[in-house]
Amino acid sequence: MTATIHRLRTGAEPSLNPMIALVAADMNAVNQVILDRMQSEIPLIPELAGHLIAGGGKRMRPMLTLASARLLDYGGNRHHKLAAAVEFIHTATLLHDDVVDGSDLRRGKRTANIIWGNPASVLVGDFLFSRSFELMVEDGSLKVLKILSHASAVIAEGEVNQLTATRQVELGEDRYLDIIGAKTAALFAAACRIAAVVAERPEGEEAALDAYGRNLGIAFQLVDDAIDYTSDAGTMGKDAGDDFREGKMTLPVILAYARGDEEARRFWRDAIAGRRASDADFAEAVRLVQASRSVDDTLARARHYGQRAIDALGAFANGKAKDAMVEAVEFAVARAY
Repeated sequence: MTATIHRLRTGAEPSLNPMIALVAADMNAVNQVILDRMQSEIPLIPELAGHLIAGGGKRMRPMLTLASARLLDYGGNRHHKLAAAVEFIHTATLLHDDVVDGSDLRRGKRTANIIWGNPASVLVGDFLFSRSFELMVEDGSLKVLKILSHASAVIAEGEVNQLTATRQVELGEDRYLDIIGAKTAALFAAACRIAAVVAERPEGEEAALDAYGRNLGIAFQLVDDAIDYTSDAGTMGKDAGDDFREGKMTLPVILAYARGDEEARRFWRDAIAGRRASDADFAEAVRLVQASRSVDDTLARARHYGQRAIDALGAFANGKAKDAMVEAVEFAVARAY
């Protein structure tokens, strides 16, 4: 990944700041839509939704919609509501995920399910999904509706696929990539693609933006899964070892299990089955992952997908928007260093 490797070797820190600056005015409009549409006469709904929406997330997915629109020189404002719809879809999935996973922390704060309980979190997630579809219908484009509704279905399929794969130590890399391609990359891809639809650009540009978002999403998730075995809760915004204790076969574990001797494989079978979940067990998991170079190879794959994302922008004109979108990829990969 030439651009990323160059930055990392020179010590320059990739940042989301160019993208944030690029879309700042548009993001203000999106935030207003988000604020307006999360309101309800039922006080618990904006209270719970606001806890997560205002919880310090980067808003990367709606920013990708806005940046893609800038890349295409789109001069309208349809993308504001659609970027808000993307954020609502993402927030709804987070609320549901935290219930499924029994998570205690999200972005360094207590999760909504811990504060308000599982039923409220699920129902407010449903409310936000419904709001996202209202925004899509208001846009009036059946093509946009098809892209975002399909992405929502794929995300749900990915989450179910992950759920059924939990504690399955023989899970292979191909199925893992199917899972993250669905639960993470699908929304990145759709967020970028819809900008080409509202800008009325040709199918080739739609496909290029889809490829950019999809590959960025895969790289982003690969890095997240690597970070679980390299960082603490303060860095990640969640408890260190959450994936380990939940029995998730992420790529670092898949590789470590495949490369381990019989003693290491016995450890992984016990750990993924839930029989080894103490802090000492997690420390041993980190040791095995590091010793097998599984984190290094997970990050190498992230760089590969990051380069594919950058390559997908090759057909577009150079300028601030393209530069910001390239640096967003570099930022996503560099988070682990």
